[in-house]
Amino acid sequence: MKILFLGDVVGRSGRDAVCKFLPNARREYGLDFIVVNGENAAAGFGITPAICEEFFKAGVDIITTGNHVWDQQDIIPTLSREKRLLRPYNYPEGTHGTGLSVSSNAKGQTLVVLHLQGQVFMHEHLNCPFGAADAVLKQHALGASANAILVDFHAEANSEKNALGHYLDGRVSAVLGTHTHIPTADARVLERGTAYQTDVGMCGDYNSCIGMEKSTVIPRFTSKITKGQRMTVASGPATICGAIIETDDKTGLATAITPIKLGGVIGT
Repeated sequence: MKILFLGDVVGRSGRDAVCKFLPNARREYGLDFIVVNGENAAAGFGITPAICEEFFKAGVDIITTGNHVWDQQDIIPTLSREKRLLRPYNYPEGTHGTGLSVSSNAKGQTLVVLHLQGQVFMHEHLNCPFGAADAVLKQHALGASANAILVDFHAEANSEKNALGHYLDGRVSAVLGTHTHIPTADARVLERGTAYQTDVGMCGDYNSCIGMEKSTVIPRFTSKITKGQRMTVASGPATICGAIIETDDKTGLATAITPIKLGGVIGT
């Protein structure tokens, strides 16, 4: 199986690049599933129902999000009814939406996507992502109910991402980090067969401060005043960043992970 995972889509520039790239990507790369993190797609803050439909029409199978999932209030009813749109799984019970998706394609392949959020340096105090993963993996196992299991770990601390990758090694197909918007150089298959990358990067304008206009971010550091200083999303040419995961059809474990960086100022 081949799964494309794209990192945090930031603003219109990122959306336009992703939606232009995806319609031909499934055929060109031989993809079985496409998963996209869309939490910054609406001007850098959250996602809207219309943007979700835009992604689905472009070929996205599952949309993950993160801590900005609540920024656009009109997304809450969509979270409650649209099972292809995920918020982090480890929010308290009763929270709108779901953090777990089980999808099947025309080939009869089943992909489980588990979306988790970290605890370290994050404002939200969510349930333990390690325990949450254990609970899900009691219900879904590679080679049994799932042909592949992909984890989007939306977290700030590299150490926490790294720890979860090793913790789940051999039990899931891939643990891919999001949230920090910078692609890391550590993509690899871990010793028990789980593909891992600390952060796959963002889909957005890299001539920026992690997707935001430099002129609206730098003063926050130099003046130390953040109240009333609204950041605006950068609108230059976007780089598409993500990774393609290849898995063994029998075991569900990863055989390869290939980072991608296309277009913009850092793409190939």
